[in-house]
Amino acid sequence: MATIEMDSVECVSSSDGIEDEDHPLKKISKPHNILLSGIGPTSVHELLECPVCTNSMYPPIHQCHNGHTLCSTCKTRVHNRCPTCKQELGDIRCLALEKVAESLELPCKYCSLGCPEIFPYYSKLKHEAVCNFRPYNCPYAGSECSVTGDIPCLVAHLRDDHKVDMHSGSTFNHRYVKSNPREVENATWMLTVFHCFGQYFCLHFEAFQLGIAPVYMAFIRFMGNEVEAHNYSYSLEVGANGRKLIWEGTPRSIRDSHRKVRDSHDGLIIQRNVALFFSCGDSKELKLRVTGRIWKEQNSDDGVCMSNLCS
Repeated sequence: MATIEMDSVECVSSSDGIEDEDHPLKKISKPHNILLSGIGPTSVHELLECPVCTNSMYPPIHQCHNGHTLCSTCKTRVHNRCPTCKQELGDIRCLALEKVAESLELPCKYCSLGCPEIFPYYSKLKHEAVCNFRPYNCPYAGSECSVTGDIPCLVAHLRDDHKVDMHSGSTFNHRYVKSNPREVENATWMLTVFHCFGQYFCLHFEAFQLGIAPVYMAFIRFMGNEVEAHNYSYSLEVGANGRKLIWEGTPRSIRDSHRKVRDSHDGLIIQRNVALFFSCGDSKELKLRVTGRIWKEQNSDDGVCMSNLCS
């Protein structure tokens, strides 16, 4: 057992045969750009919503003989039958709706989370995949947690639902224990969340097979985006008997999953025989003490990089 101590429409009207200058139709004999009532951005956006998956439709947009539309992914899913009228779909493209989509500009779907950007319809999806305002995935390791949200939401979720160890300050001294160090498959210790510099960081420690060799690995992830993560550095140290291993690096954003970070070997890696040596030679039980600190990189006026350690 592992323990841890998102246009207007051109309307042309004809007045053939109307000579009266005061006739009401004479006044709209020229083209006008008007916004048709009821065809605002929201309702047009609804026309572009697939009735099956409810996602926005992108070319090719398909339609049945009765004019009902759906996206190309769901066309296969419904076995080529219109989900609205149950008629066979065939291979009819709704070119008119695709053309309407080209004229639209919509806000990012994360506008309610703070994104101010507006994009042409066909660029919107690409932006949303990398939008800095998109929710974060739960950073908890060892489970397939589907919870997403902003950082305060995830911090509360980690504390209340995953019961993680919450720690204030930028220095730490952790002791990791495992009764049978030869069992490394899926060995993941409890996540620790640190609060310092007004930010949150996650400390991971786990065992896994690196090739044929079992190893232990510790690393820190930043609870925020990739750009912000580069404002911080951290160090990890493990040792005993007058020897030590030290790792220094930049924390990875939780945009990268813990498995992605682990598989890139971006952290302190300790081979099992070394880990046992640091456990005072006891091969029957793992007893590793990992110490570390987090600091914020600050540039002084003369351009020299200074380290600011949180008190």
